[in-house]
Amino acid sequence: MISVILAGGKGLRLWPESRQKRPKQLCNFTGNKSMLDETIDRLLAAGSKRIVIITSVELASPIEELLRQRTDNDLIEILSEPQGKNTAPAVGLVLSRYLGNNSDEVLGIFPADHHVLDTAAFGQSLERAMQAARQNHLATIGISPSRPETGYGYIEKTKWEVANLPDVYQVNSFCEKPDSSTANAYLNSGQHMWNAGIYVGKTSVLMEEFRKYLPDVYEKMILGFNEYVNSYEELPNISLDYGIAEKSNRMAVVPADFGWSDLGSWNALAELYQHDEDMNVCWGNDVIVLDSKNCLVKQVDKAVVLFGVEDLLVVESDDIIFVSQRDRSQDIRKIVETLEAKNRHDLL
Repeated sequence: MISVILAGGKGLRLWPESRQKRPKQLCNFTGNKSMLDETIDRLLAAGSKRIVIITSVELASPIEELLRQRTDNDLIEILSEPQGKNTAPAVGLVLSRYLGNNSDEVLGIFPADHHVLDTAAFGQSLERAMQAARQNHLATIGISPSRPETGYGYIEKTKWEVANLPDVYQVNSFCEKPDSSTANAYLNSGQHMWNAGIYVGKTSVLMEEFRKYLPDVYEKMILGFNEYVNSYEELPNISLDYGIAEKSNRMAVVPADFGWSDLGSWNALAELYQHDEDMNVCWGNDVIVLDSKNCLVKQVDKAVVLFGVEDLLVVESDDIIFVSQRDRSQDIRKIVETLEAKNRHDLL
């Protein structure tokens, strides 16, 4: 399998830790390695023979610098998008690059910035997805939900397994991010899983699905890599989910539970850390908390002291101290938009 890692995102909801020159996928949130490094390690351990990283022109250099620290960088290739066009054109970039190669080659498509707690279980789920792909399905991995989450899209499976593939199911539908009552219904149904944005399929199958459902992209792909790059500006801005997965009759889903999180917000990140008896999560060596509840603190250099407060997010970076209500953490992108409007690029 060739693993394609989508690493062009900005990670705006984790500002000010995630910045333009060092977005979420290049940050160390859970250990001594960046999220991109952890993704590469996980995929190589699962049997990938080659890694292709798709990123922006701006991030190509910092990613190259990161890869220079790895002893296995001969297995890794970087492809730069001329501009951000969402995930379908990005996958088309890889398909145009490998056009004419083995059409039975399996491609796996993965986000760069997800956290996986159980890598062995991840590898087992990926193996089932590859088995489905070898039988000409376009497979995805669905995460068994642990709560009625309203921030994720969902995949609804049918009750029927794909022939000869235990615990691999036909997909009934893809569901938008639900409201609270719908999320509770999904949780209780036993048929709905979180959509982790992982897809696995043969090169030939992916090409055929592009031809059927995204013909404008397909017509550029078959002209070859250089022509595809030169025509990138003309391509539609569309995700693989909307463009192909929601329309294809080849979809199969592997239900999985391997301790997954997309780390899409500060609150999601807080779930990975231990909290005190007052539900405070403190990340740093010099945090003092007194008579405070349900606060999240990331401390770097300056001592942080909380007294008599509740539900706060406090993040210290090299040049910013950011304070917000925790329940507003999903709205952080609004701050980024304001900084852009004020030309405060030094803070982005």
